[in-house]
Amino acid sequence: LNAETLDGVKFDILGYIQVHLYLARVIDRLANFAEKYADLPTLGFTHYQPAQLTTVGKRACLWLQDLVMDMRNLQRAREDLRFRGVKGTTGTQASFLQLFQGDHEKVEELDRKVTEMTGFKKSYLVTGQTYSRKVDIDSLCVLASLGATVHKICTDIRLLANLKEIEEPFEKEQIGSSAMPYKRNPMRAERCCSLARHLMALVSDPLQTAAVQWLERTLDDSANRRISLPESFLTADIILSTLQNITEGLVVYPKVIERHIRHELPFMATENIIMAMVKAGGNRQDCHEKIRVLSQKAAAAVKQEGGDNELLARVQADPYFTPILGQLDSILDPKTFIGRAPQQVTRFLSEEVRPVLEPYKSKMDVKTELQL
Repeated sequence: LNAETLDGVKFDILGYIQVHLYLARVIDRLANFAEKYADLPTLGFTHYQPAQLTTVGKRACLWLQDLVMDMRNLQRAREDLRFRGVKGTTGTQASFLQLFQGDHEKVEELDRKVTEMTGFKKSYLVTGQTYSRKVDIDSLCVLASLGATVHKICTDIRLLANLKEIEEPFEKEQIGSSAMPYKRNPMRAERCCSLARHLMALVSDPLQTAAVQWLERTLDDSANRRISLPESFLTADIILSTLQNITEGLVVYPKVIERHIRHELPFMATENIIMAMVKAGGNRQDCHEKIRVLSQKAAAAVKQEGGDNELLARVQADPYFTPILGQLDSILDPKTFIGRAPQQVTRFLSEEVRPVLEPYKSKMDVKTELQL
């Protein structure tokens, strides 16, 4: 067998095994995190502006869903890999046909046996001097997609760290900033984002390589592939091991989250206040106008004066709302604004996440430590 028969594919198989394991551990840690905080209300954000409430656990499930998709994509890519087989210098098997004195069945039997010996179920029926370089595209596209997932997750963590709602683990002697001692920069998440961009960029190599292969093969693929293939898997490995370290030590600050909710919830609760007033016999149009005026005054105090959101205090001070004053606490209970988020978390973890982890149960206890 010449080097090209095994070249590249061995990187893919061994690389997929390691990436699968790291990814399974990240999914396991995040699943535990989502379960723990399934019903902890937090502000949702659309356009990075405060929106309806969700829960900390439900947000983690959005991250998990992408990771589970990556796990399935990795599994599919690994299962789709075939062996080039015994095909000869231009893929015609001419030299083997000559070796077996024109016996086509023996040539095919040799191809099957060698394929089985190398651990593959199938080989490609037609090749040039190499297997199609689109195989490398498929392999690295899956890893690039994983890179996009990790970048999104770690960007979210960085944004939440800015809000002081969630932080990545921070060592006792760790220096958060060389210039500003009080800072706790999210350096692990930043490292993941940096490397994830590199991982996403590496897929351009096999795309270019496949595009410029002439006829049955040219040798300008080899040096590039010997870098881009292992580098992609090694980059995926370090990204996932770093993300595992992050997810093993994520810190949540419920009081900060609660404060942010209190700041925004009165505006979100205006429709509920209107409905309560209508049930108490009020006129919807009159109530809507009252709330509109009070909301604008409260918003002006927040934006122009830097004050707290005093909408609730303004409602309580207006005699018009006397019929529902005793209901305001229940109307403004954050847990009445999270819909079915806790139930969605429970079902998603049970039906989509835990089954994916089943094959890796015996290897879940390994933790990662980083040299910072």
